[in-house]
Amino acid sequence: MTSIKKQLPLEEITDFDAVVIGAGFSGLYMLHRLREDGFTVRVYEKGDGVGGAWYWSRYPGARCDSESIYYNYTFSEELYKEWTWTSRYPEQPEILRYLNFVAEKLDLRRDIQFNTEITGAHYIEEYNKWRIFFKDGSSVTAKYFITGMGCISVNATNIPNFKGIENFEGKWYHTGSWPHEGVDLQGKRVGVIGNGSSGVQTIPVVAEEAEQLYVFQRTPQYTTPARNHPYDPQYIKQAKENYHKMKKMVRESMAGVPLQFGEGSALEDTPEERRNVYETAWQKGGVISYVYRDLLSSEEANETVNDFIRSKIRETVKNPKVAQKLMPTYYYGTKRAVIDTNYYETFNRDNVTLVDVKNAPIEEIAAKGVRTADGEEYELDILIFATGYDGMTGPLFKLDLRGKDGVLLKDKWDDGAQVRTHHGLATAGFPNMFMITGPQSPSVAGNMPIAIEQHVEWISDCLNYLREHDIKTIEANVDAEENWSQHCKAVSDETLYSKSESWYTGSNIEGKPSSFNIYLGGYGPYNQMITDMASKGYEGFTLRSYSENIVIEEQSL
Repeated sequence: MTSIKKQLPLEEITDFDAVVIGAGFSGLYMLHRLREDGFTVRVYEKGDGVGGAWYWSRYPGARCDSESIYYNYTFSEELYKEWTWTSRYPEQPEILRYLNFVAEKLDLRRDIQFNTEITGAHYIEEYNKWRIFFKDGSSVTAKYFITGMGCISVNATNIPNFKGIENFEGKWYHTGSWPHEGVDLQGKRVGVIGNGSSGVQTIPVVAEEAEQLYVFQRTPQYTTPARNHPYDPQYIKQAKENYHKMKKMVRESMAGVPLQFGEGSALEDTPEERRNVYETAWQKGGVISYVYRDLLSSEEANETVNDFIRSKIRETVKNPKVAQKLMPTYYYGTKRAVIDTNYYETFNRDNVTLVDVKNAPIEEIAAKGVRTADGEEYELDILIFATGYDGMTGPLFKLDLRGKDGVLLKDKWDDGAQVRTHHGLATAGFPNMFMITGPQSPSVAGNMPIAIEQHVEWISDCLNYLREHDIKTIEANVDAEENWSQHCKAVSDETLYSKSESWYTGSNIEGKPSSFNIYLGGYGPYNQMITDMASKGYEGFTLRSYSENIVIEEQSL
């Protein structure tokens, strides 16, 4: 590892132009862009291989919920045409193979340091550089510091603080940090806590292997069928031939996929017409929140799709009492929209028991299993936490990130209650620090690789601009980030997202302030905003000359 040589003064050392955290979709493309532009750059990755979240999340049934022909990089026609996906929704091993293919094709590994965990980064104002610290106590310096670990991270897995977990005699795992050698579930009594996206994917697969499966459910989940299927070779051929059209469509779209959003209102159709619309979408597979324009803005319209999905649960689950326990009551689509393969069908199996921990919460993890408030104890050999992550701000807060005057990012954002960013790219008081898909960007509101490409390209263009114009530092202005934060809130307040609790708001983390930090104005419109901002000399940022210690540009919104 490159480390600071103590015999040299700090002002004489800058190890890299840029340091990037994480070797997932973000880090790989950021490395490629900056290296192609002639910057010295190093990516640091905690794991021993590329992949980011897809390196760690190897749980049974792990699969992407964006269609594979769009869930990839679009910046390179060569990459797009050389790789061939096997099915509509790719499994984790295939996505990991894809990212390894990209790393090999672009010769990226030589500038990635694996098995290296970054613990923090401090801005050294006197020398206008970042000092990045590692778990082993060493450090490096860089002019630019870029966070590329995403909105969820293995460092921010959420394991509820259950009483007695240390006494459990069996083995327990978190879906976000699954053993790479796999877990033998055959003949085992298994408990799964959590039924968000990872739980919905895990439960049906575990049920096929385990002797007995207990599903500990707190909040029932809406989920719609994926209808996954192998791709026809002719379909793949057409997709590759339409690369340029596809690239334009996904980048200008609302959610990074070329969905045709419905223009009509769910309330304008008759019940029979609505049922036909929903049934068509249900049979097609995937999320169905796009079929009418007002499903995520009107409570009354949203209730029509809720009723439809509940009717499907009643039709699918044979035991009426179990079906009733599986009925969600929140607004569909305002938590992460989940798709599944045989989720509801799984509760018809004789070896699957649904445990309602909303009415009888988990009191403790005992030596032999899980004990609930009604006095029941469920004996287990294996316990799986499908409890998600401390998302959005969590991956950043797990690091000791300090800007000017030693201010901790977590303190600046008041533990997440007062997040302030400039378009999710940067934040005041932290010069020369950039966030790829940071809080208050569109990020998880759609197909992540497209959001990542927007940010990587904007950041690399920005660094080129700074170099060409002899700029020493760039820093978001306080008024710019205040205006953007207010705009984000105004947009979300027009939707039902602000009326639901989810990991988007941090409500899955005990004691975390509720704050919705996703921009819902759409990928395409957002990209136009940040492009315009750059074309105006980086509006909303203060730029300082490298050769003179004076402000040369202070653009306001």
